[in-house]
Formats: sequence, C-alpha cells, structure tokens
Amino acid sequence: MIRLAWLLLAGLTLGHPLPSLADEDPDRLPAYQQRFDRERPLVAVIGENGMTELVDYVIPYGLLSRSGVAEVVALSTRPGAMQMMPALRLLADADIDAFDRRHPEGADYVIVPAVHHSDDPTLLRWVRQQADKGATLVAICDGVLVLGNAGVLQGRRATGHWYSRSQREGDFPDTRWVDDRRYLADGKVITTAGVSAALPATLALVEAIGGRDKARALAGEIGQPGWSSRHDGTGFQLGAGGYLTAAGNLLAFWRHEELGLPVQPGVDEMALALRADAWSRTFRSEALALAETAEPIRTRNGLVLLPEPVQGHPGITRLDEDDALLAQLFDSTLAAIADRHGQDTADLVARQLEYAPGLNE
Repeated sequence: MIRLAWLLLAGLTLGHPLPSLADEDPDRLPAYQQRFDRERPLVAVIGENGMTELVDYVIPYGLLSRSGVAEVVALSTRPGAMQMMPALRLLADADIDAFDRRHPEGADYVIVPAVHHSDDPTLLRWVRQQADKGATLVAICDGVLVLGNAGVLQGRRATGHWYSRSQREGDFPDTRWVDDRRYLADGKVITTAGVSAALPATLALVEAIGGRDKARALAGEIGQPGWSSRHDGTGFQLGAGGYLTAAGNLLAFWRHEELGLPVQPGVDEMALALRADAWSRTFRSEALALAETAEPIRTRNGLVLLPEPVQGHPGITRLDEDDALLAQLFDSTLAAIADRHGQDTADLVARQLEYAPGLNE
C-alpha cells in the first residue's frame, strides 16, 4: 500500500490560461484521412509494462472498439503482463516488435497513456518512429510527457494533467501549454487533460473517424450528453487539505484494505477500469479484479485481463455491483467512496482524476 501511495503521488507529478484556441469548432478533431487503402483506421494503444495508467489505456481501447469505427490493437513495449496504475494487470495483444512486423507501414493513430517511466527509451523510440510514419499521436493525460520526451511537441499547443503543469513548463518550454481544453489537436498531435478527459476525447476521436451521428449514438449508450472540450484546468488543486487527507489515509495503515471487484469473461473493461482506478486512489484501499482462478479473462471488447484468484484473498470485501452507465460511474463511484471513506477522500480522488461533479454532462 505504501508503494502504491508513492506511485499515485508520483503519477500526479506526471498563471493565466492561454487564450482560447482559434479553431472554428474546437470540439472537433481533424477528420480521419484514409491511408494505405485500409477500410478502417488502425489504432494502436501502447502501454509500458512497468506501470501504465489504467483508465488512460482502457477507455480509448474500449470506446473505439465498441464504436466499430477502427481496428484497435492493444500493445505493450515488451512481451508479458502490464502492471496498470493504480490497479489491475493486463496482457496486450502484441508487443511493439510483433506489431511492427505485422504493420511495417505503422498505425494511423497511436494512443499514448500516462506511464510511470515517461522517459523509457524503447517507448520513446517507437513513438518517434510511428510519428515519422505519419501516425496521429494521441496523448491521454500525462501521456503528453512521453510525447515531450520523444521530441514531438516543439512549437505546438498541448495540454496535460493539471498537476504536472509546472513540470511540463519546465521540461518543455517550447510548447504552448493550454489550460482551457479537455482535449485539443495541433497538426497530428492530440493531447488531453487529466484522467477523466479520456472519455470525451475518445468520443471526439470517434466523431473524427466515423462522423457525428456515430459519436452521438455511442455517447447516448454510455450516458454522456456531449463531449465538449471546454474546461478550466486552473480550477483544480490539492491544497493543504488534500495533502493532509492523503497523508492521514496513508499513515493509518490499520485501516488499509483490499476491495474485490468480481470479474468473469465478457466483463465491461471500461466500467471495471473506472471503478478500480478510483477506489485505488484513496490511499486507504486497493481494488483487485477477483475471479475463481488466475486464468486470463477476455473482456467485453477484447482486452485480456489477468485477475487475482479469490482463494488467495480470503475474507476480502467485495464491492457491490454498480449498474450506472459508464459516464455516470464517476459520480456514483465517488459517492460510494464518500460513504465508505468520507467526503474528503472522495474529493481527493476526484482531483486526481481531474473530475468535478457534472463535468460529463
């Protein structure tokens, strides 16, 4: 639990806002331009095996797969399991070497989540290669640090998680950092604000590929009224109260607990990711995907989940099912956290997710 807590704080480190973007419609990303006679664009979601942000990886994969507008491939930098941050383990469809052999011309879009090692040489080299092959790079949350380290942000407008603003300004001073958008495009680079922005940004990408009607239908299915890019990243801060809550929860080790989320083949990986991510950011609890055995499980949209066998966690508290639509899970999960751990802890989690009540309306 202590290691997890430090990783959460490190993940967060992953003035006046700049003027609004001059686009005629800032909520629309550039329309997909067909390449290589592909019937659908090829989207690669890349994770770093050591530690990759869970929601950043799973939401784009799940929504794009569900939409049917693209061929979506889950990748990792090397063979084997990916440890997700702050919880769960996944097994990618392929590593980047296998992908390159199968698709030497590259992907049309590359989704880059936040990772714990944003300077990983293998990841940076592959991202640069994909950019050189003409792919559009889509950084979710502080996946933008990977793009910065890969050298593809010079002179561009970009955004990222609110907490990393000073780090981004210091490390990449030749990038024009924007606070008032949940997502934005500058050429073939798309960046988003913090974790919760993965959902509206992916809907905008569905629209760019498949059209507004397709995106609107998908948004209705998940309970998302719209996918506006409007945002105020300057309104988020931890403050002394947030740090005190985190420290108090971390130090009260006798109250730490594991919470089980039962899973089976066909589980909705997006709902699972949202709930596991939020519950594992309390500094008091860690969510586990529980199954009868440790055998890999194929999720609803094709991801491979590596669950924890229930026999290894006797007496674990199992969380109740939550039937809320995907976009409403932010609010319902935060309400459940407030009931179990208090409102201060729920507020702490919301700030980490860069989410405020009603933000998905």
